Amino acid sequence: MAMRVTGMMSGLDTETIIQELVAVRRTKVDDLKKEQTKLEWKQDAWKELNSKIKKLYTGTLSDLRYQSSYMKKATKTSNDNLVSVTAKDNAMDSVQSLEIKKLAKAGYLTGDVITDKDGKKVTSGSKLVDKLGIEAGSKFEITSGGKTVDITVDEGMTISSLVSKLQSAGVNANFDATNQRLFIGANGTGEANDFTITATNDGGTKALDKLGILVYDKDVKAAYQKYADMDADADLKKQAIEARTAELLKSYAAEKKQLESDLKSLKDKKQPELIEAFQKEYGSDDFDITDDTARATRQTELKDKVTELEGKLAVEGITDEEKATLTADLNKAKGELSYLDGYDANQKAIAEKEARIAELDAGYLNADGTAGDKIKDEATAYIEEKINKANDMLAAFEAGTLKGSKAFKIDGEDAEITLNGAPFTSSSNTFEVNGLTITCKGETNGEVISLTTENDVSGIYDMVKNFIKEYSSLINEMDKLYNADSAKGYEPLTDEEKDAMSEKEVEKWEEKIKDSLLRRDSTLSTVSSAMKEIMASSFTVGGKSMSLADFGIETLGYFNAADNEKNAYHINGDEDEETLKTKDNTLKEMITKDPNTVVDFFTQLSKSLYGKLDKLMARSDYSSLNSVYDDKKMKEDYDDYTSKIKTAEQKLTDYEDKWYKKFSAMETALAKMQSNASAITGLLGGS
Repeated sequence: MAMRVTGMMSGLDTETIIQELVAVRRTKVDDLKKEQTKLEWKQDAWKELNSKIKKLYTGTLSDLRYQSSYMKKATKTSNDNLVSVTAKDNAMDSVQSLEIKKLAKAGYLTGDVITDKDGKKVTSGSKLVDKLGIEAGSKFEITSGGKTVDITVDEGMTISSLVSKLQSAGVNANFDATNQRLFIGANGTGEANDFTITATNDGGTKALDKLGILVYDKDVKAAYQKYADMDADADLKKQAIEARTAELLKSYAAEKKQLESDLKSLKDKKQPELIEAFQKEYGSDDFDITDDTARATRQTELKDKVTELEGKLAVEGITDEEKATLTADLNKAKGELSYLDGYDANQKAIAEKEARIAELDAGYLNADGTAGDKIKDEATAYIEEKINKANDMLAAFEAGTLKGSKAFKIDGEDAEITLNGAPFTSSSNTFEVNGLTITCKGETNGEVISLTTENDVSGIYDMVKNFIKEYSSLINEMDKLYNADSAKGYEPLTDEEKDAMSEKEVEKWEEKIKDSLLRRDSTLSTVSSAMKEIMASSFTVGGKSMSLADFGIETLGYFNAADNEKNAYHINGDEDEETLKTKDNTLKEMITKDPNTVVDFFTQLSKSLYGKLDKLMARSDYSSLNSVYDDKKMKEDYDDYTSKIKTAEQKLTDYEDKWYKKFSAMETALAKMQSNASAITGLLGGS
């Protein structure tokens, strides 16, 4: 905004005069802004109301149209302490007998106390080889949920890393340092989720023993028997070797793919980046970083220079200036050396990956992608090692010479029930049987529990009740908006008007306007009248004309209902209605005795109301899909106001500028007159 200095010569308050002249025309701009603000508030009011109408339309009404929505079932039990049952809509009406023979259990192993080679305590960081005296190369496997994972002890394995491997194998595992024990649990209940830990070489047996988790039971014996059977059956052994070959092929093929990707990145990206960065920082025309001889010579020179500079910096008495120079030279030498060393490291990584790829291509992976001889040999050796160990262990089982750790293992067990005398098993304590979800909490120990399945009267009643409640709340709001008090004389406030009022006064003023925005609105009248008409309609059910009143659902009447609540419906006998709860609940009684009539009536009612709203919410030239009001037209009007306001404000600015120019011309003329008068006075000898 330009700064204006006015009234210097005339002495007039031209600023005030101009603003008074402009104020008359500013009213037109303010009126347009007020109209736009009212339109914006009206849009907001319609958006809020429309969202509630749409919620009824797409939610409750949409569901109530279908008979399947009313097909609700409930099951009662004679002992809720031992079992809970939920019924799906397709459950059959019945009275059934249930016995819970056994609850599902999860496999759980409490390991023996672990000590190191000297009988002292261990920590999660204790190495199995150094501290516990377990041989490197000791092997054992864990099978959980049908998945088998091999674990091989290496020099660096700690108790913590062993726990991680057990967890990766699909079990819960933890080392309790306080009690010096390993705890291992299945990830789920039931036999299928149980786990076994078996040694696959002699070192593995000793390792499990020292870790306190060596267990000999029927499941371990069965695991060994699986491999022993392969020794007697060539086809089984062949299948096992082929399966292991496929696993190894997948693993080695994935390794080669990753190596090739890494190699490409090192050669095509990292190496060029290193060369470019080096040349930019330290390079010269006479030095090539890719020249091995030149690079080695430069590295030796730089290392000697670093040593020399570090020695000079260590000398006492050097000045700050000398120290700064030496430090800068040292950092530069170290920086260049780091680039050269980085290039060497990159070259080494390239060589290692190329060597490994060549190794895989030379026996592991054939050119056609099949497994090479080395994979086949590895797979065969793997299976034969397991077979040999299994035979040794089974022989020891027979001889009775096995002695496990002082570990305690709980086997995973399936839950067992009988329903109407028929047995069922489940890996969990939940059974899905013919539309019933049966959750067992305890064993019945001979008690027979009755399960009674029938129509869910409460479920159907609540569904109808929620619809009546949602509709009534919506129609009350629509009546309140339509019958709102007039806000004649109230208009949105300008900023100046707001400044003259308190926040509370502004809030009450605007609330008065907003509450009246849909007063006597024709669109609102059309929508609410259509909804009221359908809710008051009758529908033919079983040859009989029926309305909501036949189900004990009525309005309170003109004289009993509160203002703007005269079109709301209420259910006689509803426990939530203080004035109606003592009346007979006809709706609930009919759901119990004649559910088909209830379903037939309310599906017709909801279809009719849904269809009416569907038409009212159809897309048109003035409204969008799922909008009962003219949202498109309102937006166009709002944008039109924006254009009008912009034009009016420009005209106002032009009008204001015109007056400033006129007064400026007057001031200029007065200044010239005063200048001329001064000149004449001077000529006449005045002072």
